[in-house]
Amino acid sequence: MKPKSLDPDLTIDDVMRRWPGAIALVLRFEMHCVGCPIGAFHTVADACVAHHVDAARFARELTDIMGPQT
Repeated sequence: MKPKSLDPDLTIDDVMRRWPGAIALVLRFEMHCVGCPIGAFHTVADACVAHHVDAARFARELTDIMGPQT
């Protein structure tokens, strides 16, 4: 199995709902997306830009949380 890749169209809210482990990641990166109404509109990339987070690093760590592709 190969690792999952991050769909660039997923909103940060979708990610946290589908992979609850992502909530801890979002908090560790000090992003304020948990419970934010904008999370339903911001993609992961948008959220990284808004919070000045290294998008490549965040995506790598998020992919680990998402687990292998089935």
